[in-house]
Amino acid sequence: MVRKKKSRPVSSQELLLIKLPKPKLRRSTSVFKALQLRKTTREISDKKLSLQVLSNLLWAACGVNRKTGPFEIPGRTAASASNSQEIDLYVAMQEGIYLYDAFHHYLIPVIAGDFRSFAIGPGQANFVTNAPVQLIYITDVHKLTNTSGYKEPGLQDTEIQKSYYYVDTGLIAGNVYLFAASQGLASWFHNCNKSALKEKLILRGDQRVLFGQTIGYPTKK
Repeated sequence: MVRKKKSRPVSSQELLLIKLPKPKLRRSTSVFKALQLRKTTREISDKKLSLQVLSNLLWAACGVNRKTGPFEIPGRTAASASNSQEIDLYVAMQEGIYLYDAFHHYLIPVIAGDFRSFAIGPGQANFVTNAPVQLIYITDVHKLTNTSGYKEPGLQDTEIQKSYYYVDTGLIAGNVYLFAASQGLASWFHNCNKSALKEKLILRGDQRVLFGQTIGYPTKK
């Protein structure tokens, strides 16, 4: 059965596919040092990240780190239930929102326009809306229930699904925090404007907006 996809928003401004440079995996600091430096920083400047830094960041978050992982599916830097890889990482920047394609290491255009403020929850601090990168975590429940991995009965239970996709989001966010610490970047994991993002991205019924995470350079004091 072919699942119908909803049409994407149309904008007068066209976004182009971004082919990210190959991530540079040279060691910059030890894991223990990154753990020591890991923290939440809410004071984030509007200085843009280079394409190479963005490439490294997204790969560290949930990139493909081996061609064959569990159940003969390519492995990622963050674990997921039955290797379902049900968390989609959207990237909001000044020019628009993109979807990270980990398998090709691309940023796929979704919608043009500056919607970074949508990645911040209503009533939360608005001083980071100009930060260069806002990550948006969206779960695709269809991937979870139709994984090519081990189809345990719990994957069909809505409460167990929640426990899995919340944990899987946290694993990716933890990778982002450690990467940020190792590179002298600031990071803040937070709530987001779920209803606005759902409407703007025209999500299917089995997709859920979960959280946002702000990334950038710390504001100099």
